[in-house]
Amino acid sequence: MLGEYRGLPKEVNYLVFASIFPSLVIGMFYTDISYFLSQVQGLSEFFTGLVISIMGISMVLASIPMGIAADKYGRKKLLIIGNILASIIIAVFVLTTNPLLLILAAVVEGISEAAFTASGSALIADKAGDEKRTVAFAFFGFVSGIAMGVGSFMVPLVIIFEIFGFTSKEGHVLLYVMLALISLASTAIMLKITESKSLKKTEGGLRHLLPSKSRDVLIKYVFANAIIAFGAGLVVPLMSMWFGYRYGITDAISVPIIGISNIVIGIATLAAPPLARKIGLVRAIVVTQGVSTIFMFATPISPEYISASIVYTIRSFLMNMASPLQNSMIMGLVAEDERGTAAGISGALWRLPNAASVLVGGWLMGLGLLAAPFFLAGILYIISIALFWFYFRNTKMPEEISNINTTN
Repeated sequence: MLGEYRGLPKEVNYLVFASIFPSLVIGMFYTDISYFLSQVQGLSEFFTGLVISIMGISMVLASIPMGIAADKYGRKKLLIIGNILASIIIAVFVLTTNPLLLILAAVVEGISEAAFTASGSALIADKAGDEKRTVAFAFFGFVSGIAMGVGSFMVPLVIIFEIFGFTSKEGHVLLYVMLALISLASTAIMLKITESKSLKKTEGGLRHLLPSKSRDVLIKYVFANAIIAFGAGLVVPLMSMWFGYRYGITDAISVPIIGISNIVIGIATLAAPPLARKIGLVRAIVVTQGVSTIFMFATPISPEYISASIVYTIRSFLMNMASPLQNSMIMGLVAEDERGTAAGISGALWRLPNAASVLVGGWLMGLGLLAAPFFLAGILYIISIALFWFYFRNTKMPEEISNINTTN
């Protein structure tokens, strides 16, 4: 299995290694932010959900413009800009409790995420080529998943800071600022990457910049994904808060649990390319997502947090094992000069329903309906997976067609 990961192009490795520090920060930030804002800063559950939702909405609104800019003006430039903005904003979140400033920070964070996502996915596909594209996305998923998991384990450092006399709030500030500086340092690796050669050369208005060649496949892909995104938003961004409500544990315990989940996800992605090669890319996506849905239903009925964390971890690695396969699929099916825009659109139409449903999930949890978000998410997962299979069951990737021709 590991033999497939040999021979990746040098610049793919640069992209993967450049993602380590930002992923470490994301792993800490997204698993802790709901707890930090509500329990440490004393903000309401509704405002906490609102801030998280605004990050998603901002990302949605910025994704298509960022994708267009990446295709037209340079994917490397957008990657660097996105990382610098994200690193700065992470620190801002812990340096103020002013609602307006927090909302502004959430807006900028969304823009930075849009720039990073649109340019990063396109660059990986550009640098890897068809034969190594799925492997490159899986390797990226492995490394970033491990880094996100390690980032989650950074939160207990707050306890160490408290031993040295800092308050819980001061400890969180130290942690966030420290990790923001580490993320900023990864820009040095990004500077080693050369600009993509498949930039879009078009004349005319906005209509000519949209992905006309890839429109049909992109519409089907994002529609199926939007449904599953809405389901995920009901649960995934709120897990540290849910663990607190359901089992009465703090983020020092719940965030490392989620961190273990991220590490397992990272390891699981290594098996994704061999599975796709054996049964086909589309079937591999459907199988892993379908089985994971069973564990989505099982998580909220677990009697204590240990069993809940095990079930949730299994759900996470199965669902997210499909993530690099999906990224590889859409980047392989769209035209090369439309990859940045396609990544921006697919990212936007993932985050919009995902961000909207965070409010619904937070509202349900605030009412004490702690199992309802999981059951609703599971139903939406089933609908999405069925649609995805209907749309793409007969789809063959360029590398699969090439392998068939070679065999014949």
